[in-house]
Amino acid sequence: MDWYEAVFELIDLRSFSNLWYWIALAVFWSSASHYVLGVPFDLVLRAKRKGGQAEADLRDMVRVAINRLLIIGEVSGLLIFGFGCFVITGLFLLGFIYSVEFAQALFLILFPMGLLGLMSIRAASSIEANVKTMDQLHTRLMKHRFWTQVLGIISIFITAIWGMYQNMVVGSL
Repeated sequence: MDWYEAVFELIDLRSFSNLWYWIALAVFWSSASHYVLGVPFDLVLRAKRKGGQAEADLRDMVRVAINRLLIIGEVSGLLIFGFGCFVITGLFLLGFIYSVEFAQALFLILFPMGLLGLMSIRAASSIEANVKTMDQLHTRLMKHRFWTQVLGIISIFITAIWGMYQNMVVGSL
């Protein structure tokens, strides 16, 4: 066995039978549900329980994160959206029309993350326009986290079902 075979055996492009793919999927969704609009969720809980300085820190972090998201959306949102649609469409075509498993795996991670990005922009604009009190802010951040977790559960479920189907069809196991 030469080094070329050893490397490609370690980095298997058969994504759904590769443990690293499932670890990456778990890390993506774990990070997405922990950082609500870019703010660590433990800070949200601490601010709700203790108030005071933690509440001021939360208010400042949310203000910075929301302003950042909204400025990115205003300045280059259309360009990012168009490029994202191009990439997602390319992955979909490669994966599901031309049967490239690696493209399927990337699509099943990036498409829901794109939806999460749109949800985050919408939540940021809603918080900026409608939220006046800290209780409203806590409620809105918890609601966004809940829907992030729902999207994550649905995404992981669909990915797992498709991955099991691919592994049974290909018969690599």
